[in-house]
Amino acid sequence: MVLELPSHEGRKSTGRIRRKNEELIVNAAKEEFALKGYDGATIDSIAKRAGLPRPNIHYYFDSKLALYGDILSGIVDLWDDALNDLEPTDEPAAALTEYIQRKLMFSRRYPLDSRIFAKEILSGAPRLETYFERGYRPWFERKVKVFQEWAEQGKMDSIDPAHLMFLIWSSTQHYADFEAQIGAALGVKSLGDWEFDAAAQTLVSVILKGVGIHPTD
Repeated sequence: MVLELPSHEGRKSTGRIRRKNEELIVNAAKEEFALKGYDGATIDSIAKRAGLPRPNIHYYFDSKLALYGDILSGIVDLWDDALNDLEPTDEPAAALTEYIQRKLMFSRRYPLDSRIFAKEILSGAPRLETYFERGYRPWFERKVKVFQEWAEQGKMDSIDPAHLMFLIWSSTQHYADFEAQIGAALGVKSLGDWEFDAAAQTLVSVILKGVGIHPTD
C-alpha cells in the first residue's frame, strides 16, 4: 500500500492530554516498528507497549498505516530540513562539518527513527513510493548541486555530488542502524558522548580531506 505522507504545515493545535497520549502512542509505535518493521508490528502490540487499550490507539490514529505515516513524515521532515540548510554561499568546511555533526546527532537522539526508515528502504520502500515519485529527484539534485558549485568556485575537489551525499548519509546513519555491532566492537553497551565525539572528529576529518577541504579553511 502506497503511503501519502501528511504535511506538518497547518496542523491544528491540540490539547495537553491529547498531545501527551499521542506522544505515548508514537513512542511505543516507534519501538515496535523499529524492532519488527511495518508488517511485523500490530496495533495490539503497540497498545500493549503503550499500556493503553486498543480502542485508544484508533481514537487518535485511524489505522496502523496512518500512525506509520505520521512517524515517517516526521523522519523525512527532520532529515530534509537539515539538507535544506546547505547553501552555495556557505563556506564548505563549516557547512559540511555542521551537516555531518547534525546527522550524527540525529543518529544519537533518534536511533529508532533511523532504523524505521532503514527497514522501510530495505523492504523496497513500498510506502514511500509516492514520496519518491513526486519531485524527490529534482529536489535532491538541487541540494547536492551545492557541492558542484563549491567545486566550480575552487573551494573543493570536483567529485560526484550525489555519491558524496550517499557517503555522508551511510556513514552517519551507521551509528544508529548498527549500534549493536559498534558497541560490541568497542566494548560498550551503548554509544555515548565519547563514541559520538570520536565519530564526528573522524568523519569530518576523512570526508573533508577526501574532497580537498581543510577544516581550517
